[in-house]
Amino acid sequence: MIKEDIRLALDNIKFSSAPYSNFNVSAVLTAKNGEKFTGVNIESASFTPTICAERVAIFKAVSEGIKEFSRIVVVGGLEGVVKELTTPCGVCRQVMMDYCDPKTFEIVIAVDEDNYEVYTLEELLPKGFGPKDLEG
Repeated sequence: MIKEDIRLALDNIKFSSAPYSNFNVSAVLTAKNGEKFTGVNIESASFTPTICAERVAIFKAVSEGIKEFSRIVVVGGLEGVVKELTTPCGVCRQVMMDYCDPKTFEIVIAVDEDNYEVYTLEELLPKGFGPKDLEG
């Protein structure tokens, strides 16, 4: 399953729109029900409205009523050529905290189907602030 998601992310990186940074990113999010959601980064000339691939995938899922996730695969590289591992940015990690269990949600960063690493959200965002911190 992970290798299939890595392949899908690599195949979809061509849909990324990164005319300013030239750093293309693609993500594949797996919901707990097994449904898949893809996302790519989309840049804007004014930068603030730019959105990362991970958030595109999460927001697509949430907009369709899905709010429980088990894994996300992330690939990225300059000019869409994936040579090194790319981790989610801090903003994406924070959004993941809103929808994912930090102890069990897996973040897979990959170069290809044979070169990847798996982390939990808690490993990449220790002591993260999430919905449980707002409970009384």
